[in-house]
Amino acid sequence: MAPPARPVWTGQIRLALVALPVKLYSALDSKEKISFNQIHEPSKQRIRYEKVAPGVGPVDKDEIVKGYEYSKGRYVLFSDEEFEALKVESKKTLDMIQFAPADTIDPIYFDKPYYALPDGKLADEPYRVVRDALKKTKTVGLGQITMRGRSYIAAVKPYEDGLTVETVHYAEELRSAKSFFDELPNGKLDADLVDLAEELINRKKAKFDPNKFEDEYAIAIERLVKKKIERHGELVLEDQEEPSADYGDNVVSLVDALKKSLSKKSPQIEEPKAKKTPAKAPPARQKAAAEKVRAAPRAKAPAKRAKK
Repeated sequence: MAPPARPVWTGQIRLALVALPVKLYSALDSKEKISFNQIHEPSKQRIRYEKVAPGVGPVDKDEIVKGYEYSKGRYVLFSDEEFEALKVESKKTLDMIQFAPADTIDPIYFDKPYYALPDGKLADEPYRVVRDALKKTKTVGLGQITMRGRSYIAAVKPYEDGLTVETVHYAEELRSAKSFFDELPNGKLDADLVDLAEELINRKKAKFDPNKFEDEYAIAIERLVKKKIERHGELVLEDQEEPSADYGDNVVSLVDALKKSLSKKSPQIEEPKAKKTPAKAPPARQKAAAEKVRAAPRAKAPAKRAKK
């Protein structure tokens, strides 16, 4: 499929004296999903919003400016010209000034991905040179890029047969994880519990495949809209969500829940074929935990007392 007609950025990625002309296209699909409007039910008319000022009423668009509230009810006002003058000069070069091992960048820093395509036939060779060099060194090129009047950290990464440029959050944009996780208890965990959880995880471990996941809520909304149209707007309530499966009231501990999870058959996940390697013996502690699961007696109903 051909890329969109208009790139979001045109410029060059530079590695020292090697200049690579590129065009960036958003890697995210911007196709519209179902959206809703607010409707006045008695008249079936769409609700419109007017911009009004207290004591003045509706105001014209050209009378509106941006303002910053520096104290309650007091603002400093800014014109569009002031913001235009403030914008960072739109540089058309992404200089890769640092190269970091790909696995050293925490995924939480990555923001929006863009596909980078060579701009012109003369860009093909340097494009492939940079792509293959990044692949072989397993690194990500880092620099800064200016788009839409703002400066971003940018990461140049090899992806499939090409390159991507992904914007990266600045350090001050992220909230500190410590402030959220600081109150978590640090007590010692039961090693058997960890082993049971580890075995359950290993049973379901597989290579990530995004095609195995669907936006269930969006699908349900589309189905509801279709039925609503077919039924000329009548109430549609018969499609109730199935109650989620649980383990019953007899599960009273984490151990029971893990054992019951392990006793359920996991669906077979097809893995890509790989060279066979000798199976490693499981760690002694994990093996012991598995034996406990297999040896665990099933709960039996209490025997009735004989009548005297």
